[in-house]
Amino acid sequence: MSNDIFVVTEYLDGKFSDVSFEMVGKARELAASLNSQSVAIVLGGGINADVFAADSTIQVEDPVLSTYNPEAYAKIIEALIQEKSPKAVLLGWTAVGMDLAAWLSIRTGYPCVAYVRGVSEKDGELVVTSQAYSGKMVADLSIAGGHAILAVLAGSFSVEAGEGDSRAEKIASPVSLDGLKTKMLEIVKPAAGDVDITAQPKLVSVGRGIGGKENIELAKELATALGAVVSASRPVIDARWLPTSRQVGKSGRKVKPKLYLALGISGAPEHLEGMKGAELIVAINTDKKAPIFNYAHYGATVDLFELAEAMLELL
Repeated sequence: MSNDIFVVTEYLDGKFSDVSFEMVGKARELAASLNSQSVAIVLGGGINADVFAADSTIQVEDPVLSTYNPEAYAKIIEALIQEKSPKAVLLGWTAVGMDLAAWLSIRTGYPCVAYVRGVSEKDGELVVTSQAYSGKMVADLSIAGGHAILAVLAGSFSVEAGEGDSRAEKIASPVSLDGLKTKMLEIVKPAAGDVDITAQPKLVSVGRGIGGKENIELAKELATALGAVVSASRPVIDARWLPTSRQVGKSGRKVKPKLYLALGISGAPEHLEGMKGAELIVAINTDKKAPIFNYAHYGATVDLFELAEAMLELL
C-alpha cells in the first residue's frame, strides 16, 4: 500500500468542476503530511489537463471516454487503484461520485465514506469528518485499515489551493472498454429562463419554508420593493412553484449577489455551494440549527411571513 492520495476529477463542456480543484488542494495537503504524492486522475482526451496543483496528473485517453460513461470510469479507476494501491481516493459527492463511490468500494474492498466535509492526518492515519441530516449532525471517523474511498461535498475546501500547472501524463486505458453495457444517450441542459439570476445584484430566495405556491407572490412583492429578483432552492423548483432558471445550487446556478435574502431555506450543502459567495447573506428560518446560519452574516429565527410583511410595510 502506498500513501498516495488519488483525486478523480470531473468536467463538463471542457471545464473542470470547482470540487475537482478543491479535492486536489486537500489531497496535496494530505500527501505532504504523509510524505507521499497527490495524483489527479482525468478520464478523457480533448481537454487541457495541465491545470491542477497535484504532484502528478494522469490523463487516460480512449475514444469511449469522449462522453461520461459510469461503467467505463469505474473499470478504469478500479484498475488504477489495484495497480497503485493509494491510501485514499477522493471523488466529489456529485452525480458522478454517486455513480462511482459505492461501486469502487465493493470492487476494491476500500471502505466508503460519503458526505465528507473534512479530512486530516493523525499519526499516519486519516481522520474524516462526515455530515448527516443536512449538516445538523457531524461525525469524525477513523478509517480502519488505512484505505478509503471518500466522497467529498462540494464547497468543503479551497478552490485556489488546487489550481496549478502540473503536466499531465497521458496513458491508454489500463483495461479493455469493449462490450460496455451502458452508453450515453443524451445530455439535457436547463433551458434558458426569463431572467439570468447569476447577473442579479440582489436576490430574494425562497425554500421549502415558503409553504406553497400561493405564497410565492409575497416573495415577489418583497423582491420588487427591494429591487431584487426571486430565486429558490431545489425543493421549490421540484414542486414546480418556480421555473428551473430560478434554482440556486449545485444542480442549478451559482450566484454571487451583493444581497442574498434567504426565506425558509435550511441550507443543504448543494444549495450552499451555489450562494455562499454572496457579499451579504441574510437568513430567515424558524429552525435555529439550520445549517444556513453557519454562512449567514445576519439571521433571524422568526416567522418568514411576519417578517416579509413588516419589511414591505417599512419599504
